Order: sequence, then C-alpha cells, then structure tokens
Amino acid sequence: MERTEIVAGVASDLYATEVAVDAAITQAATLIQSMISGRTALNVSAVAGTGSQAKAMEALAALGVAREAIVACHNEMQKDHRKMGWGTYAIGPVNKPDDGVTTEESKVARLRIA
Repeated sequence: MERTEIVAGVASDLYATEVAVDAAITQAATLIQSMISGRTALNVSAVAGTGSQAKAMEALAALGVAREAIVACHNEMQKDHRKMGWGTYAIGPVNKPDDGVTTEESKVARLRIA
C-alpha cells in the first residue's frame, strides 16, 4: 500500500470519528429533550426522573469533552503531517475556521451584523 493510500485511510477514519461524535451529541441532546417532553406530556412532576436526566446531561457533557479531544487529535495530526512534508492527501468539509486557508465563502461566514 502506498503512503498516499495509508494517509487517506487515516484521514477518512478521523473524519468518520468526528461525524460519529457529533451524531452522538445530537442523539444525547434529543434524548434529554425527549425525557423532558415525555415527563411534561405525562403530567409528571419535575422531581421525577431527576437522577436519570442528570445522568443523561452528564453523558452529553462527556461527549462534548470527547469532541474537544478528537478535534485536538485532528489538529495534532495536521501538525505532524505538515512536519513530515507530505502535502494534502484528503480533505474533509471545507470552511474550517482555523485551518489557515481563507476562501471567499469563509470570509462571508465570519461577517456579522453588529
């Protein structure tokens, strides 16, 4: 297997992991919303289910920490890749805020009304 194929495979796995963590965060937030909506629809006191809802929110917070870690991993891998002088093998979604590349679309995305 060529270096290009190996690096592209690692990049693909990294991107898939980032997507999976984001999906898990979305699902955990949906669960919390569902727990609150279900309790309200059943006319159950806010006291009921406090422990399980707190654990679900704890899980959501842990997923946030996991997301920060995988993004940090991505940044470290990017540094290593550049140090080795390997150039670009694969790219994920464009318009990354801190990848050092500025496109017209990313310039517009940063503008906001004050």
